[in-house]
Amino acid sequence: MMRTFTRMSLGLVLLGVSSPLWSQTDPSAATGSAGTSETTANGPMVAPAPVSGEGYSMEFASETPRTNYLRGGLIFGTAYDDDVVSVSSQAASDVSYSISPTISFDQTRSRFRWNLSYSPGFTFYQKYSSLNQSNQNVATKFSYRLSPHVTFSAQEAFSKSLGGYVGPCEIGTGGSCGALQSPNTSIVAPATDTLNDSSSAQITYQFSPGGMVGVTGNFSELRYPDQGDVPGLHGSSATGGSAYYTHRLSGKHYIGATYQYQKYLTHSDGVVTLVGPATLTQSLMLFYTLYLQRSLSLSVFGGPQYSDTYGGLCTLPGCTALMVPPVRSWSPGGGGSFNWQGQRNAAIANFARKISDGGGLQGAVTFTSADASVHHRFSPVFSGTVGADYSVNKVLAAGASDGNGGHSISGTVTLQRTFGEHFNATLGYLRLHQSYDIQAISSVPNRNRVWFSIGYQFERALGR
Repeated sequence: MMRTFTRMSLGLVLLGVSSPLWSQTDPSAATGSAGTSETTANGPMVAPAPVSGEGYSMEFASETPRTNYLRGGLIFGTAYDDDVVSVSSQAASDVSYSISPTISFDQTRSRFRWNLSYSPGFTFYQKYSSLNQSNQNVATKFSYRLSPHVTFSAQEAFSKSLGGYVGPCEIGTGGSCGALQSPNTSIVAPATDTLNDSSSAQITYQFSPGGMVGVTGNFSELRYPDQGDVPGLHGSSATGGSAYYTHRLSGKHYIGATYQYQKYLTHSDGVVTLVGPATLTQSLMLFYTLYLQRSLSLSVFGGPQYSDTYGGLCTLPGCTALMVPPVRSWSPGGGGSFNWQGQRNAAIANFARKISDGGGLQGAVTFTSADASVHHRFSPVFSGTVGADYSVNKVLAAGASDGNGGHSISGTVTLQRTFGEHFNATLGYLRLHQSYDIQAISSVPNRNRVWFSIGYQFERALGR
């Protein structure tokens, strides 16, 4: 966690020193997101969804957030969870209360755009006071146009939660994550401290009106500081990079190819001892992206993946780690994504099959997932969201001591009502089913959660 906050602090210092040097005129010149009007045949190209490293937004087309604003707020919430802790292999329910202040900055300059959001929180339980804890959510994104044809961008997200339901790359985005680069967050742990960290950096070069290349580096980490609370689950990390080439056939059609290299490690309670195998992967994916209009896009990708899984690494004196026979294999990978942002409706759908970190399992996995969400505005002050997710994890190294995989399925419904300019109320329900041969999950595979919150928010224009 300290390493994460060090990187965040350094980035904020650099931003604070540098931002006054750039002109505040013509903010539209900053790099736009995929799917905006900048995809015209002669305009600047954007990184298509399969290689951008960013997910889609669930905002309505009429509610695209304004830039150069300071935003903040305070959220009070209560929730009922029928499985906050396991007692004698039986689910134990409880009611919790939470308070979460929030603050965010969104700033655009002629060559630079960045945003930062921070939301600490405190959660108190009615019966199981030992679960009381503080939460942390930090996320930042920025992009800088080094020249008319070269752009650098980076993003970082960190969360500390109690067996949280949201992955780090979703913090502050209000949508989904990039299909190829995002970490595996499909397994929801019981109530215990869970640390998620995800970061990436990318540089792109548009060398012709229809040609672009890019290079990306990424890092993600999952940790359970209290390993004894989650028997059978393990921390993991992923480090890697990718390079891509994309060609714009017209203002609406992008094609390209990307090569990706990743190294996945399994950790025990965050120390350097490895209790599971390490996996090296290489993949070559072809992709196609279609921008039907400013707020509607479709992407597909696919290609071969090669993995080399080995075990037996241990760097502490007297330590013996689990040895597994080397496993080398080829497998197909691929998927697709869809995004639509209308005036009263917004929708996201994703499908992916890829090799990924274990997300809590003992070793890298073949990860297959499908998810969809629909956001509808019933009236100017009332909206709702319905979402569903299905995922399958299969451990690459057969014979892992804590199970070879499993699947999960979840559904979420939320309703939101605004009251004037500053207040809103949210009611939500989550149903989760997980099927894994893991002690921390198999004893109570089903989970239901109902929550209600009241929030206050404000925004102030930054100096122009």
